[in-house]
Amino acid sequence: MNNQEFLRVISNSFTTFLDTGSRSNEKLKILHGAIANDLLLRLGKNYDIKSLGFGDGREGNIGGRYIDKKVDITILEGHEAVAGIGVKFVMQNYSQNSNNYFENMLGETANIRCSNVPYFQIFIVPERIPYYKKNGDFHDWELFTAHHAYKYLKLSEDNTELSIHTPTKILLYVVKLPELPSPPLDRDEYNDFYRSMKTIPVTLSNADLGQFRKAVVFNDYNTFAVKVVHHVKSL
Repeated sequence: MNNQEFLRVISNSFTTFLDTGSRSNEKLKILHGAIANDLLLRLGKNYDIKSLGFGDGREGNIGGRYIDKKVDITILEGHEAVAGIGVKFVMQNYSQNSNNYFENMLGETANIRCSNVPYFQIFIVPERIPYYKKNGDFHDWELFTAHHAYKYLKLSEDNTELSIHTPTKILLYVVKLPELPSPPLDRDEYNDFYRSMKTIPVTLSNADLGQFRKAVVFNDYNTFAVKVVHHVKSL
């Protein structure tokens, strides 16, 4: 799966989100299932993968240092979990949860990596995100800028051998959606704009978010997948 194919998967996942809502896991089945299928094709017959939308449709469990964790994508060799991948696709109200997303990522990574299992992360976010009030009315646009990317920029400088809370490798994927001609009144109007499209073109953001170092792959799914496979096969 190359970048263009991955963008189409993101488009399909976003379309399903519009139809099923934020509480449904149908959008995750599309996204996680496509990643799992691609990685297994790259890894070969000696491996297996557990994920929503793939195989038996169930997530795998990885025994953490402190607690066992159900992981979005679990790579197995034989019956042993040899790596995990956490996947996050933010579609609305980013700012109120941005620090929680980051802190939770660090915590779950440390828990798994402390048990000597490599742990990777994929974080997908549109560069312009709607922020809604509790009643669903539109409040404002949020922009994913260099300010929001700064913590990932610092993370990219970490030595992953020494920093156990840092993912073995993280894919930061910032995308562009077609822009509405004017701000929507509410969530329904926002959703209807995209539902009116036969397909939703999703492209990579060209925003300058800084120069990411080794621990973070920015906007390049194929490079990230190659690095995951190389690391797993080197174990």
